[in-house]
Amino acid sequence: MTSLATRYPKWLATPLHGIMKLMNFIIIASGIIMALTFFFVVILRYGFGADLFAYEEWLMIVAFWMFFLGSAVATHDRMHVNADIVGFMITHPRMLYYRALLVETIELIIILVIVYWGYLMIEESILAYPHWQQTVALKLPFLLPRMGIFVGFVMMAVYTALHLYVLIRSHDAECFNFPDSGPGESS
Repeated sequence: MTSLATRYPKWLATPLHGIMKLMNFIIIASGIIMALTFFFVVILRYGFGADLFAYEEWLMIVAFWMFFLGSAVATHDRMHVNADIVGFMITHPRMLYYRALLVETIELIIILVIVYWGYLMIEESILAYPHWQQTVALKLPFLLPRMGIFVGFVMMAVYTALHLYVLIRSHDAECFNFPDSGPGESS
């Protein structure tokens, strides 16, 4: 699958490339942190009869950032799970384009509503200061994992909007290289 990033507006390509590198770094670092944490939890618990105090509280923050940034990367790469059967039935290129246009438009509307809800969630958290919701043991503010949710959804909205932009500019659904769009598409 060819990257849609090559079709983004030139003035956006460089910053988005840097953001993608940062997101990938955070995802990889989060995975390593989670794996090492679970490794040490097992060693401490079963090897020494000890426990790593409140690790699930800070690990929750790491997991939320990893999951939602991973979703943003999957949106960029168009790699989300897709159970589309209509794509198999459409073979006409113009109908494939209209289908892709409709799907991207609906996806953008939905993600923008979710971004707004995410904004409300962040606003509520910030306005509650100094009485933020906190974890029980370490007193970490819930704002930290919620920021991961919000940033992930914002990046999903950015990439969905750019996909719609590329689709409208190209007038061709083949720019998406849908693997499930049926025989009317070339790979």
